[in-house]
Amino acid sequence: MKILILCDMFPPAFAPRMGYLCKYLKRAGWRPYVVTEQINENMFAFLADGISVSYVNYYHFKNPVLNKLEWIITFFLDFFFHFKDRRMYNAAKRFVEKENIEAVLCSTYRTFPLPAALRIAKEYNLPLIADLRDIVEQYASDEYISKKFHTFPALDRLIVKCFKNHLLKNRNKVIESADCVTTVSTWHVETLSKYNKNTRLIYNGYDPELFYPSHPTTKKFILSYTGRILSLGIRDPRPLFEAIERLHNNNLISPETLRMAWYVDSNSEAILREESAKYNVCQYMDYHPYIPANEIPQLLHNSSILLQIANKCDDNGPKGIMSTKLFEAMATEKPLLCVRSDESCLEETIRKTKTGASARNADEAYDFILEKYEQWKKQGYTSVSPDKEAVERFSRKKQADEFMSIFTELIQKKRNG
Repeated sequence: MKILILCDMFPPAFAPRMGYLCKYLKRAGWRPYVVTEQINENMFAFLADGISVSYVNYYHFKNPVLNKLEWIITFFLDFFFHFKDRRMYNAAKRFVEKENIEAVLCSTYRTFPLPAALRIAKEYNLPLIADLRDIVEQYASDEYISKKFHTFPALDRLIVKCFKNHLLKNRNKVIESADCVTTVSTWHVETLSKYNKNTRLIYNGYDPELFYPSHPTTKKFILSYTGRILSLGIRDPRPLFEAIERLHNNNLISPETLRMAWYVDSNSEAILREESAKYNVCQYMDYHPYIPANEIPQLLHNSSILLQIANKCDDNGPKGIMSTKLFEAMATEKPLLCVRSDESCLEETIRKTKTGASARNADEAYDFILEKYEQWKKQGYTSVSPDKEAVERFSRKKQADEFMSIFTELIQKKRNG
């Protein structure tokens, strides 16, 4: 069967969910055709091979000033005239008219390109599956906006408010019309079911061919984090810093043997530097740029604790965020420390899989780090004994099987009228 996938990003950019889905669709004999925005990243280059992809380029200038201007112009053209969706529709239409496409899947973290996918599905009478990896409601503030305006505070707030309402209106219009909605956590299912009763849970996950248990001995005890710190409202490392400071003050650790390795972007590094300076932990901090996704398994294997930086799930905090790195960490059987605990989906998943701890405060982080530090001193590495069956349900292959089951069901339903 041939499936058309429209998505806001796809490999080589950071897009593990759709990248791994296409890998296992092809392996099962399906033929995915992808239309996506051109994004100049190479983190997942290894997943782009052998996939029919049409990249739509909206931004051409490399000069920072011109690039920001182009982004602002595109933002308002899209806001008022659906500029990006129109171009995405035109690119997708060429695939549909050339190939015998049987279903449309649209994956997004916000709204784009859902309107283009709905238009294609309606015009060619194809079933539409809307896959919402992230939604606006999950964020603590305006972290879903990739770039800030930096005009006047009052004007910025007005633009953000209008933009949020615009996103939700367009998103909800599409998912109300979709044949099926898929999303990534129980909280997301509960939220999106208000707009489409046929909303199903397909978690993010890990590729078992890349992520598996390995426990080499290491000369240092390393707490590793890969990803972004969008804001302290979304991800709050301060309880971790407090725990490390107390361990240091109690002479239980030293910078010579314990390191915190942060593989982050420049904005995240700035937040971490500012917050860590408020604690006596700067001497424990190491900063690194992002690395290609196919190098991450080795990084995880050589780590002692794998960090998930989060915050409490409430009206003012993040909600339902369960990133790919959570499941990849679980698969390695390395101790996983979520701090601060979300007291929700993350905490429950870590508890059920027996893959680590979800610390609600600095005391709990302190105890867990000390326990694993003592384990490392005795045997040269750290490990956990997870519920393997619970972890295996998050494999990318099983995720692809779930998508294929939905495709088959909806295609058959459409054929039967």
